[in-house]
Amino acid sequence: MKFLRVRSGEKRNRFTRAFEFAAVVIVGGAAVVGAWTSVARASATQATASQSSAGQSGTQGSSGMPSIVAPSSAVMAAQAAAANSDPILQAMLAELSRSKDQLKMESVARPYYLEYRVTDVEQFDGEAEFGSLVISQRWHARALRAVVRIGDYKQDSYFGQGQGETQSAPVENDVYALRHALWLATDTAYKAAGEALAAKQAMMKTLTLNQSVDDFAHAEPLVAVGPLAKMQFDEPRVTHMLEAASAVYREDPEVQLLTASARFTVVNEYFINSEGSVTRRGQTLFATQMTGSTQAKDGMRLDRSPSWLVATPEELPTEAKFVSDARLVVSTLKQLRDAPVVDEEYRGPVMLSPDASSDVLATLIGDNAAGRKTLPGRGGRTVGQFASAFKSRVMPPFVSVVDDPTQSTFQGHSLTGSYQFDDDGVKVAPVTVIEKGQLVNYLIGRQPIPDFPASNGHDLAPLGGAPQPHYGVLTLRGSEALSPDALKQKLIQMCKDQGKQYAYRVETFGGLTSPRLLYRVWANDGHEELVRGALLNELDIRGLRNDLIAVGNDQFVSNRSGAIPSTVISPSMLFDELEIRRDDRAKSKLPEYGAPPLGASGKS
Repeated sequence: MKFLRVRSGEKRNRFTRAFEFAAVVIVGGAAVVGAWTSVARASATQATASQSSAGQSGTQGSSGMPSIVAPSSAVMAAQAAAANSDPILQAMLAELSRSKDQLKMESVARPYYLEYRVTDVEQFDGEAEFGSLVISQRWHARALRAVVRIGDYKQDSYFGQGQGETQSAPVENDVYALRHALWLATDTAYKAAGEALAAKQAMMKTLTLNQSVDDFAHAEPLVAVGPLAKMQFDEPRVTHMLEAASAVYREDPEVQLLTASARFTVVNEYFINSEGSVTRRGQTLFATQMTGSTQAKDGMRLDRSPSWLVATPEELPTEAKFVSDARLVVSTLKQLRDAPVVDEEYRGPVMLSPDASSDVLATLIGDNAAGRKTLPGRGGRTVGQFASAFKSRVMPPFVSVVDDPTQSTFQGHSLTGSYQFDDDGVKVAPVTVIEKGQLVNYLIGRQPIPDFPASNGHDLAPLGGAPQPHYGVLTLRGSEALSPDALKQKLIQMCKDQGKQYAYRVETFGGLTSPRLLYRVWANDGHEELVRGALLNELDIRGLRNDLIAVGNDQFVSNRSGAIPSTVISPSMLFDELEIRRDDRAKSKLPEYGAPPLGASGKS
């Protein structure tokens, strides 16, 4: 059985970080959503026409600044239908309507745009250590976020303290309690927006801008209300599974730590704005993890923390499988203790497994492909290492990279980065980021950047935070892909051609410079030898562009946990030259005396 690994840096314990979750979008009633979308799009044409007659920035209020353009009657009817049986949407729409009518402070212009987001999170955390349950708890929380924009689409107050107000919200479906919380957040956000716009306008007078880009992109209103997600799983079975897996430590007295963890999260997110968008989507995540630690005789600390992420409780491993995985962790820790230390400086061919390659794709391509707007006065099209790389070669010509969040499954596996519309209520479409090695697109939200004036549906937000461009389902495709065996044979042949006894293969990372599982691949017969204590250098943007010479056809699904759910699908990679050297960091002292004898009662 092929499992879906959670990848967000193995060394960190992903199950002890509050409010970090990954999820899979569950969008139901496709025909209904399609109908709502058609209504919204038809009305958007009317709204655009009315905006054109009043000037591109909207209708002018009494202060001379643009005020909110009311959605059409068709969109308002769709909103009413969507909120009919949902008290949270009822509260949000009622307070948005009241704010549009009454939000005006002396000497501060009326807003031209408002948005509300409410995120409802239910979570179960379980953890067992050394065969005993240490955590089994559930919690339920809500966060609300209000954004008030003053000015117009060209230049507005979304700057500094004017980027919205986040507060906790009542967890009960009390319409008036929710409206009260939204009212307070809106008032705070409006006052902050007024101060932010004044500060921004003063700063802009001191700058000379070569190219002017709008602060906020227009978007068609979308009404799409999906079913609510629910927390459903067999808790006694799960806690017993965690206890059984963590009890495997008894099979190796030199294991210093063995824990088994589970974090199951249900997220229901509600979004509305003054342009007419109303969306609701349910998301679920079921993640499990093992964490093991030991020390070699020289004091080197050795860790393993494999994790798995699925979208439904039916996809969780059986207890027998989970215990088997725990035994594999313990066995690998013993192999690492006995493994030789890398004691040379190696420069030559290196092969990465699909698991390791997924970290490379996420870190070097996914993070840098996000089109994030720079601060006023700063140069560059965007931030990150691709800021000046548009239409330049960033990877070999045989490689293309596509982000397609509309894809919900791959080879029978659910993809937790999948979604149909982003956290700005904008429908998403597949985006080719890299075509034949050339960077041809960025992932864009509603903050435009030069040459990209409109959103392509990639604004995603962490709990209570502001949305930022982010990848959803990022896939690397090679036009000349090789089988894993052929790729290994190519590695061995390169090794022989260079007169080397062996090359290296990375199975998994704990960070792009720290291989967790690293193997020597011997040129004489191809056998692999596990080694420890190494650092990997030169695996960066330049290396990805110049040293990547082949990829495999063994694509691997890596569902990634963290504040924003995402998925990377990547095959093996072969580099013609990277550097591997010994890690000379200080080692820890061994325990002064041994662990308690297995089976001891602990009683005198």
